[in-house]
Amino acid sequence: MSKTGSELGTRLGVALLLIGLAAAALYAGGLGFWLVVSFAAVLMMGEWAMLAGANPRGRRLAQYAMSVPLAIMAPGLAAGPGFLALGFIIGVFFFLVIITRNLQLALGAFYVGLTVLALVLIREQPVQGLLLTFWAMALVWACDSAAYFTGRALGGPKLAPAVSPNKTWSGFLGGVAGATLFAFVLVWLFGLPVALALATPVLAALSQLGDLFESHLKRCAGVKDSGNLLPGHGGVMDRLDGLVAVAPVAALLVLWLVR
Repeated sequence: MSKTGSELGTRLGVALLLIGLAAAALYAGGLGFWLVVSFAAVLMMGEWAMLAGANPRGRRLAQYAMSVPLAIMAPGLAAGPGFLALGFIIGVFFFLVIITRNLQLALGAFYVGLTVLALVLIREQPVQGLLLTFWAMALVWACDSAAYFTGRALGGPKLAPAVSPNKTWSGFLGGVAGATLFAFVLVWLFGLPVALALATPVLAALSQLGDLFESHLKRCAGVKDSGNLLPGHGGVMDRLDGLVAVAPVAALLVLWLVR
């Protein structure tokens, strides 16, 4: 097998493993879902610290500090996803600013913490929690896939060449269209609230902006990937950058629009 074929096989294998893990956690809900997303969050905090230029001690400190609000979010065991957890996230931000004097490192508390808070909050909704969380997560994957294939097929003007040279406006619009179509399929098949489907284009745009934001962080840090934990995929942040931008807004929409 050629080196390219081997790398493609590795990438596909890791992707299938990640999809299977996400599906199992999503279906399990409760503590199972919280445990998986919290574990991913601790890894993301370490990667964020690396991009922020923190030394190994600073990275460990950030991960330990982040574990406190994550523990508070545990459904059924602690306060759960609510204002107390949000308060601890804010507390971690100020703690890291004071102790490390690294504002970028401290901002990771929001980048990581708000994502987990939003996802656990959506999954814990008593009505359609599974469907709503699937919508919030899968619209990002649908957007990424549609953007990739549309951009490859149509090409055209670059979206942000200084940050991500391969992204095009055709891919951006294709991603928005693909995610929106996916949302209306969920309306048709599973009864996703139409209001959320109508809001999906905005979330799809946010997903791609989240991708560009992480690309900017990596360029500033002078690295290609946020980590090397996932063969062929880079780090955890590389896989979840779009979801980070989408999850908090999706949670607010769910609380506002779903009755």
